[in-house]
This record gives sequence, C-alpha cells and structure tokens, in this order.
Amino acid sequence: MTKPYQISKHLVWEAYQRVKANKGAAGVDGESLQAFEAKLKDNLYKLWNRLSSGSYFPPPVRGVGIPKRYGEVMRMLGIPTVGDRVAQSVVKMVLEPILELVFHQDSYGYRPGRSAHDAIAVVRKRNWENDWVVEFDIKGLFDNIDHELLMRALRKHCQTPWVLLYVERWLKALMETAEGKLIERTKGTPQGGVVSPLLANLFLHYVFDRWVSENLPGVPFCRYSDDGVLHCKSKVQAELVIQKLGERFGECGLELHPDKTQIVYCRDSKRKGNYPVTRFTFLGFTFCSREAVGKAGIYFTGFLPGVSTEALRHMRQTIRGWKLQLKSSLNLADLSVRFNPILRGWKNYYTRFYGSAMVSVWNHMDYYLVRWMMRKYKNLRQHKTKTIGRLELLKQEHPNVFVYWKAGHYTLKVG
Repeated sequence: MTKPYQISKHLVWEAYQRVKANKGAAGVDGESLQAFEAKLKDNLYKLWNRLSSGSYFPPPVRGVGIPKRYGEVMRMLGIPTVGDRVAQSVVKMVLEPILELVFHQDSYGYRPGRSAHDAIAVVRKRNWENDWVVEFDIKGLFDNIDHELLMRALRKHCQTPWVLLYVERWLKALMETAEGKLIERTKGTPQGGVVSPLLANLFLHYVFDRWVSENLPGVPFCRYSDDGVLHCKSKVQAELVIQKLGERFGECGLELHPDKTQIVYCRDSKRKGNYPVTRFTFLGFTFCSREAVGKAGIYFTGFLPGVSTEALRHMRQTIRGWKLQLKSSLNLADLSVRFNPILRGWKNYYTRFYGSAMVSVWNHMDYYLVRWMMRKYKNLRQHKTKTIGRLELLKQEHPNVFVYWKAGHYTLKVG
C-alpha cells in the first residue's frame, strides 16, 4: 500500500535528536525521555508510520501552571509527550525554512540566527535616533490566537497537506489539567509546544509586523515574540500609534496588556524635556538615563540598556536560596562546579550591555562566600575583615574559579 505522505525516516530521526538535545519534562503519559529511548526504534517507527499514513492524532498536552518571571502571576504551559514533541519537530523542520523567507527583519523572537541581544542592540540604536518609544506587551498571546486567521496565513505560504493537517490537529489538541480534567481548545496554541512559537510568529507577522510596515510608515519597530517597542519622533505620534495598535489587536482577537503598554520619553543629556515615564524594560534590560564615557573620555548621560531591577532582585534571591554559607562540607572547587554554570549564564546575558550594573549580584555572591569561609575555617570565625581580605587574595591568585572573578572591577566592602 502506498503511503499518502512522503515523510523520510531520516527527518523523524533528526527531529528526535533535537528533542533529545532540548530535554524537557514528561507529558500526560508520564513517559520520560529516558523511557522513550528504552524502546527508541519501535517508538520512532510507530511515529513515522502514523505521520506518513495520516493517522497520527496528538495526545492531550499536560497543563502546568508556572510563575512568570520575577514573581508575576501564573501562566499555563502545555507540555506535549515526548513522541508528540518529535512529531512537532518534524513539522517545524519543514515549515521553518519556508516561513523564514516571509518573516520581517525586525522580528527577533524564536528565530534561527537571531537573539535577544540582537533585538536590544537595535532598540538601543533607534532610541538615539527617536525621542519617544511605545512599549507594548500582548496579554495572553498564546491563549488567544485565532485558529481560522492562523490557518489562513499558513495556507498562504505552505501547501504541504500533511503539515496543514497536523498543525490543525495540534491547535485543537485537548489540555489535561493537574486534576485530570480535559479542556477543549477553540483558540490559542499551547505555550510549551515545539511548533507554537513558530505559529505565533506567523500570526503576529500579519497582525503586527506587516500591518505596521504598511499602515504606520516611518515608525520603526522591534518585536520579540509578544513583547516589542515602536520608535516615534513625537509624543503626538506616539499617542496615535498606541491608539491604532490597540484597535488593530482588538480586530484580531488580541489585547494590549494595560500594565505593560506605555509611552516613554528617552530622556538623556541632550533630551531634557519633562515627561513622567522615562524608562522601560525589554527582555530583562531597562532602558533609561545612565552615565557613560564618550570616545574623548568625556562623561555624558545616555539613554542606555542595563540589567533590570527585577532581574537583579531575582538573581540575588536565587543566590540567597542556594544557602551556600551552610555548605561547609564542600570546598571552593565544589562550589564552582555547582554554581558556575548559572553564574556564567547570567554573565553572558546581562553583561553584554552596561555590565557594571551587575556589580550588586557579584557582591552578593561574594558576601555569601565570605560567610561560607567564616563558617568553614576556624581561624576566620568572627573575623569578617580578615575573611574579605582572604577572599580578595583568592580572586587574584585564582581568577578562574568563578566567572565573574575575572572582571576585577570591584571589591567587596566591609559591612
């Protein structure tokens, strides 16, 4: 019997490799990646067979409530099973190269070869050229995508029958709550699915990216998933933009987040006007007036990005939660192995722009290292100043123990 869809086994294998690299939790069936791999050949063959024959129906996604960043309200993730993640990866690998040719150059989220740092660099440059910013956030994007509008956009760029078939099935897949209740989905695409970010980008390409280009000429923008900024020359223009944007999203079943959408004045040493809002946060970086040094060594105030207050608070809370001052059974190398990967991630992301703003985090880490040393070594107990001196000596002699020790631009203070 000839199979209706030509899907290569190699494609399914490569999709599995991607799922394996990304790891992830088990879905509604409770099957972990390790358990899936225990019968890997059978599982992949069964998946390929069903995908190829058109008989693959995605199981429900597992609904998991997780807190948003920095203690905000909960958001619901839909966790697919391991096998379903492989199936979604197959479709994504076919669909992504097609849609990449369509997407706007100022869309950065969840796209190959593009990063949050790229988006921040673009926003920083455009802030220097434009005095006003409209910062926006879409309320519950992944829960409110209109299925009909999305499928219409997808059919415009993809005519592969099996891709269209399975995307539609994923959009309608049930969600199972922690209590075992099954919830039907009439809109949205589960946040947590492999293919969901790609579909969300396609939806917003027509709802926002292309619409702005055609209807708000001369207003540059930068979008990263459901967060973005538009740059304006005047307050009047910014007010018009925010009004039009709200109307556009309403037409497409979306809503601007009322607490995260605002007009911002880019105040600095050259722009000294008065306006109540002079800062905004985008992708964990707060853009505001900051001291800087020009090429001639002259200090000035620029409108620049630096790690946000919320991110700093979160990192310090994380360090406190490690309770490393109580881990006196471990040596310095043990602490390095345990915590350096996290510190490295913070350093790589948050020091790319205005890295000195991270000093409070590094000081916080050193503060707990001092407490660890005082508890571990008897000759340092009750001698805080001496311990700080010993730590500074360690930093000079072994700068590679912790990633931030190499910076060498601060000294822990007594107090």
